[in-house]
Amino acid sequence: MKVVSNRIDSIVGKLSLVLLGVSLVGCTKTTEVAGDAKSPTAGSSDAAGLVGQAAPEVFGEYIAGDGPKTLVEAKGTVTIVDFWGTFCEPCKKSFPKLQEVVDTNAGKLAVIAVSQDDTDEAKAADIKKFAEDLHVTFPIVWDREKKTAGAYHPPKMPTTYIVDKKGIVRHVHGGYTDGEDEKIAKEVDALIAE
Repeated sequence: MKVVSNRIDSIVGKLSLVLLGVSLVGCTKTTEVAGDAKSPTAGSSDAAGLVGQAAPEVFGEYIAGDGPKTLVEAKGTVTIVDFWGTFCEPCKKSFPKLQEVVDTNAGKLAVIAVSQDDTDEAKAADIKKFAEDLHVTFPIVWDREKKTAGAYHPPKMPTTYIVDKKGIVRHVHGGYTDGEDEKIAKEVDALIAE
């Protein structure tokens, strides 16, 4: 009986380490979503539920960057809608990688970065500085009212939605790990080729 107990303890310990690792690949912050009570930005199945559906429009205050700031403006172009926040360490890694994908596909890909920073924790200048420090040139919009987040339900920060030329969500990446940019680049290339 003691052997079985030790085995169970070992399995539980390993499972705990796996779950800890999973939670480290993205920021899990609770955000206030317009029209909702607290909406967790971790573990939502709604994000993947958008695959194959028309991408909801992006609303927010324009902060910085060049290119389309809404899906209407990006119509006919493969578009990445990326939810992020200045509080998010993985976002600091993903932003430069998204910029590389944009640079590689100049004129064929749009990125709209949707800040999920709360107004009591950040100011427009903080959000702009984050983008400047990471040398990104794609548009940054601030979803102050969480209207866009309320439509997309990003499970964690960052969450990247890849939208095809027809405005359909084709891929969702919740969180960011090393190598994620390569997956995103391949998906973008395939959609551009369609």
